[in-house]
Amino acid sequence: MNSGKGQSSSAVNAKHSLNRWTEPLTADDFFRMRCHMKKVVQTLVGLLIFTCFYISMRRTQEAEQEIEPVPCRIVRLLCSCLRPTHNTLQVTMTQQPVSLPAKLINGGVAGMVGVTCVFPIDLAKTRLQNQRSSQQVYKNMMDCLIKTVRSEGYFGMYRGAAVNLTLVTPEKAIKLAANDFFRHQFSKGDSRLSVFKEMLAGCGAGVCQVIITTPMEMLKIQLQDAGRLVAQRNVAVIPALKLGAGSTVINCTYSFGPTTHIRRTSAIQITQELLRTRGIQGLYKGLGATLMRDIPFSVVYFPLFAHLNQLGKPSEAENAPFYWNFASGCGAGCVAAIAVSPCDVVKTRLQSLTKGTQEETYSGVMDCVSKIIRKEGPAALMKGAGCRALVIAPLFGIAQVMYFIGVGEFVLGQFPNFRI
Repeated sequence: MNSGKGQSSSAVNAKHSLNRWTEPLTADDFFRMRCHMKKVVQTLVGLLIFTCFYISMRRTQEAEQEIEPVPCRIVRLLCSCLRPTHNTLQVTMTQQPVSLPAKLINGGVAGMVGVTCVFPIDLAKTRLQNQRSSQQVYKNMMDCLIKTVRSEGYFGMYRGAAVNLTLVTPEKAIKLAANDFFRHQFSKGDSRLSVFKEMLAGCGAGVCQVIITTPMEMLKIQLQDAGRLVAQRNVAVIPALKLGAGSTVINCTYSFGPTTHIRRTSAIQITQELLRTRGIQGLYKGLGATLMRDIPFSVVYFPLFAHLNQLGKPSEAENAPFYWNFASGCGAGCVAAIAVSPCDVVKTRLQSLTKGTQEETYSGVMDCVSKIIRKEGPAALMKGAGCRALVIAPLFGIAQVMYFIGVGEFVLGQFPNFRI
């Protein structure tokens, strides 16, 4: 009798602990999510505006000898940011000399600001891409984020962000510096690059960046997807609990108990385990799929950005204003992200080391594509496309603004004896 009561109480507790996955989303959930994201975005946008304003003010102070009232200076500086300038420090990508220290600083600042703003959306993208159509835990991006906050807390949306924040600086620096380098090489003797040469420069940048991108994505995906696997196992217990009023037997497939908690592992632990069991090639699993994604992305993004940015120039001697750089980066990034979304789904599936119950494994790119189309349909290759566009567009828009205002050049100008 006592054992029966114990089993019954454990089943009731399991049902209560799983309510967060089965109960409908309320208006309060959406309100809390909006408040959290609003605070993060407002803080980071404020820091970005302050940085731009400070750099512009310092440049103006160096260029002008006369003393001007501070209110007048503020108004004039804000107006100068909104119109094209003829400043020799703001040069186009084809004219700018390749400076690795400046690229590292620009790429690092842009990457850190951008990743912090959009990382929760990137987490939702990874989880939506990895879930199978027959075992859906999340309905859409908002549903994924709300359930993540509900079960893992607010900082659960930033699982794996440390990896991105650490490696995004060299990744963005290599990508943009390589594109500038190839454009500079191809532009020798030509006043303007052809579209084919622009695509070749982007292709070279895509090949170079996978040195950092592949291990970064490999570690990030393991950390991001851990919460989805736990949610899937917890939700899968519900049918077993509803077998009958007197039955409290849980399906033996889930021998880990009625509820499962996320095992907290760090990127360092995953790296050590991969190096111990698989060697350095373990960190580069999915390299072919990463090349399939990043090369076409760079081939589409860089020429498209160059031509969109060209439309905002009042004349050949003047540069487009910073807001046009931002819009061009967002537009080109959005188009390129959606165009290569199927490759991103394949890469995410291949790089996921831990599989959920009844989730198939893949032996390669073609095997992955064929199984996805056969079991989930062609539309599954576009999973998370909207999330990816929302991630990439502001990320590259912010990056182009950082290069436009010259944060790296400004910082190096404060330390003239600094050399790399």
